[in-house]
Amino acid sequence: MNRRDAIKAGGLFVAGAGVFGADQIWGNETSGTGESGFAGSTGKENMKLPFKLSVITDEISQDFGHAAEIAAQEFGLGYIEIRTLWKKNIVNLDEKELAEVRRIVDKYRLLVTDIGSPLFKISWPGAPKSKYEEGTQYKADFTFEQQDEVLDRAIAAGKKLGTNRVRCFDFWRLDDQKPYRDAIDERLRTAATKAGKDGFALLLENEFACNTATGVESARTIQAVQSPHFFLNWDPGNAAYRGEVAFPDGYAPIPKERIGHMHLKDVKRGANGNYEWEAMGRGIIDYLDQFRALVKDGYSGTMSLETHWTGGGTPEESSRQSMAGTKALLRKALAA
Repeated sequence: MNRRDAIKAGGLFVAGAGVFGADQIWGNETSGTGESGFAGSTGKENMKLPFKLSVITDEISQDFGHAAEIAAQEFGLGYIEIRTLWKKNIVNLDEKELAEVRRIVDKYRLLVTDIGSPLFKISWPGAPKSKYEEGTQYKADFTFEQQDEVLDRAIAAGKKLGTNRVRCFDFWRLDDQKPYRDAIDERLRTAATKAGKDGFALLLENEFACNTATGVESARTIQAVQSPHFFLNWDPGNAAYRGEVAFPDGYAPIPKERIGHMHLKDVKRGANGNYEWEAMGRGIIDYLDQFRALVKDGYSGTMSLETHWTGGGTPEESSRQSMAGTKALLRKALAA
């Protein structure tokens, strides 16, 4: 399945009704700023990109209005990703709150890449307790039985905010996932089918604390869940945090036409040997060649800065420095 076939299959990215059309997800010239690129806060910087650069707003601030302003006016972005805001998970917002989110999004002429839902970031029922099971994550606490409700809420939020993509996971990581892997794949497949009926797609994030953590594992899961409504949210940072060489080793086996979104964050190896988050461009991930490979492979989709690093003193300053690092990497990677 090539990228064009993937887009067409099942009416995945249907234009209209306030959702992304195929040209908005994969095209070269569509963003809230009218082009694929970013403008500087002074208006002097303007770099066209083959990708749609974004930021996860809660990495800047829980004050959504302030985060959106920073993203649009200081970072010069046309896209944002929404996970938590006002100390609530996006799937827990009521109609009035969603209307306010939409007002702010429109005010700053932004587009929403996807709904950063907590779908399937829970334990697999009947399996041994995972050491990564931590209860509430990102202001969300739902049971296994409530996951269809989580998806319904995420789809409703997406319809309100103009995106038809929902981020998901594949359950807290097990020491031995083999006895449960087929059932987990089937649950993902069922959810993708459900999303597809509403014209939505699921984006599986490779999460270091979940069963699909690395690029190699991502390739296996994406190949196992053959649905036109199921794509990968490729996260080199999470792969590196799990100990994989994210690029080129992790990226190499991934079916490139199944990458639907990316997260950007960097990693370093601490003095104690453990992995730690780092500002973009200061860590061990080869983002220069990763970006170059994406261009070569024809990727023109969305990618969100997911800062995680806290060395800037505040989330906003940490994101500011990491966004600067991201832009510097992009300039160098895309230079003729």
